[in-house]
Amino acid sequence: MPISKELVKGSTATLVLTLLAGRPLYGYELIKELERRSSGVFTMKEGTLYPILHAMESEGWVEAYWETVDGRKRKYYRILDKGRDMLAEKKAEWTVFRQAVDSVLDQGGAGV
Repeated sequence: MPISKELVKGSTATLVLTLLAGRPLYGYELIKELERRSSGVFTMKEGTLYPILHAMESEGWVEAYWETVDGRKRKYYRILDKGRDMLAEKKAEWTVFRQAVDSVLDQGGAGV
C-alpha cells in the first residue's frame, strides 16, 4: 500500500539521520538503504533527498566529503554531533507522537 507523501514528509529528516548514524553514505546508497530497510515502503528520489541533505548541512547536522572508491568519485555524508543530538530529539518526539496516534486508533471511533 502506498504511503501518503504528507505522512512521509514529516519523518524524512529522522529517517536520513538514522541511516547516517550507522555509517557515512553517498546519496544513491542512502536512497537504496532506505528502500531496503523499509521493504520498499519508503522510496525517495534524488530530487527530494539532496535538498534535505543540503538543509542538514546548513544546520550543521551533517557534513559532506568526497571520496574516490574503485576509481569513482562520490560525495559522502556523515552525521555530526549536532545531528546526533537532533536525531535523539526527533526519536523522542516520534515516540510520543506514535504512542498518541496508537492510543487514538486503538480506541476506535464512532462508525469505524
